[in-house]
Amino acid sequence: MNHLAHALLAGDDELMRLGGMLGDFVHGPPEALALPERAIEGIRLHRAIDVYTDSHPEVVAARGLFEPPFRRYAGILLDMWFDHCLARDFLRWSGQPLHLFSPALRDTLYRHEKLLPPDLKRFLIYMESHGLPAGYAEPAAIGRSLAGISRRLKRENPLGAALPVLEALREPLQLRFEAFFPHLQGFAREWRGEARKPAT
Repeated sequence: MNHLAHALLAGDDELMRLGGMLGDFVHGPPEALALPERAIEGIRLHRAIDVYTDSHPEVVAARGLFEPPFRRYAGILLDMWFDHCLARDFLRWSGQPLHLFSPALRDTLYRHEKLLPPDLKRFLIYMESHGLPAGYAEPAAIGRSLAGISRRLKRENPLGAALPVLEALREPLQLRFEAFFPHLQGFAREWRGEARKPAT
């Protein structure tokens, strides 16, 4: 899953949400980072969500919808497109208006800017200039993001040309997303509940 999903699935705890955003920008054991404990828990949740997502049958089936050369990059494509699916119907999945959630998420990052690694600071500027994550509701924003990822990858890849492929698969991908996302929400709720239990 991508940034919007990770921020939502982190729940209402601000530091957990910060950790959810940090997850794509930090590496190694999170407990080694100079971060508040709840932010570290958010990074752990981010990683648990990624593992759960990659092995879920609906996601595996969705990856199989892509033909070469796009199948090799299906994980990236699904991360981005599922954020699009979430953004398009955010109120349904979250009970919150996306036009309020999106700037609130950016505000959270600004409040904790001293804790952000350089790549996330740069991405925050990009988020602000493109109105993200709310902008993910528009396919053009997904196309721009994929083009950016394509340029950052060292090897030649087709990501910059993937938007028409995703749009052609809109209906089957939407069905897979709707079958998968409630399971992911349940997984994240259960994980957050376990994380909040006091140690015995």
